[in-house]
Amino acid sequence: MTRFWLGGYGPAMDGQAEGIGLLAGDEGREAKTLAYRGAVTETPSPSWLAQHPSLDVVYAALEGDAAVQAFARTSESALSPLGDPVAVGENVCHVAVAPNGSSLIASCYGDGRVVRIGLDAAGRLVPAQQGRADAAAALRAALFGDEDPDAPAATPPGDGVAATDPHAAGPERASHAHAAAFLPDGRIVTTDLGFDLVRFWRAGSNGLVLDQEVVLPLGTGPRHMVVHPSGHLHVVTEYSCEVFTLASSVDGTWRVVSSTLSSPIAQVGVDFPAELARSRDGQFLYTALRGSNTIAALRVRGGGDSLESIALADSGVDWPRHHLIHEGKMLVAGQRSDTITLLDLDERTGAPLGIRHEAQVPAPTHFLPVR
Repeated sequence: MTRFWLGGYGPAMDGQAEGIGLLAGDEGREAKTLAYRGAVTETPSPSWLAQHPSLDVVYAALEGDAAVQAFARTSESALSPLGDPVAVGENVCHVAVAPNGSSLIASCYGDGRVVRIGLDAAGRLVPAQQGRADAAAALRAALFGDEDPDAPAATPPGDGVAATDPHAAGPERASHAHAAAFLPDGRIVTTDLGFDLVRFWRAGSNGLVLDQEVVLPLGTGPRHMVVHPSGHLHVVTEYSCEVFTLASSVDGTWRVVSSTLSSPIAQVGVDFPAELARSRDGQFLYTALRGSNTIAALRVRGGGDSLESIALADSGVDWPRHHLIHEGKMLVAGQRSDTITLLDLDERTGAPLGIRHEAQVPAPTHFLPVR
């Protein structure tokens, strides 16, 4: 039977989720029976979830509590806390686990921190091995080669821009870390939505050391990423409704090689792309446009270095915060409509074909397949 753990927003984040939820359907009839089966934990706003690569352990970003927590799977459809929550940074919105299970990276939207936490052999979070990297720490590490596990508040990065950012809460630009991914060469890549940065890090003994910064145009707002099988990195931008493609040079430095509108009719200031997901074969990418509540499909061209917009379809939800490609179909989480939808995809063209199924779910924000 197909099952998914569900992240969601609780009352403190203007939602009704009571904790990590379970979405399940009857075997062989998932497209018609997929439904919310209730909360399996009592956890405040577990907005993003990540799976340990080899253990039955799930990690949750507790966005409203500025913390992350580990949960062990105790039965076919149950999770139990594996230790207490660990403090990271304000509005932690994303967690990613190293392929070897040695550490976790938490991205904090509120204060811009990127926090590395060690994991023990059982998958528990190890706060003593925690290291933090923000913009100020990154600059210090680049200049002096040190690692500061408790860096001060973020300052403007190496782009030298001190202009007013219309998307920032205050008069000056502000750091808003949003996502992290592990690269095949062992480095870690993160996005900073407020500083329009894609950052590349090396893991040090006590934290993260900045390796490189790629500066995107002012006001683009890089949000989420896909590491493509071709070796390229695709980054969707929340403010400019684009997908930037980055490539690595022979010496390991990264650069922008192309940019594409997520959709020719996306409206900047009205549409705000959320997740970026790819088909299993890597031929297609999909982003959801919050605002028009649509799904934009793009074809990957030129060996991965360019994209072509091919289709736009109704998501069937309000404020599609996350979507997932699973067994040739797409699941979409509607944060504001308290629903999820299941969309059919055309295997040949990659285009969304229509809404197959809809279910009621309290403030869903993330899908994670139950392994």
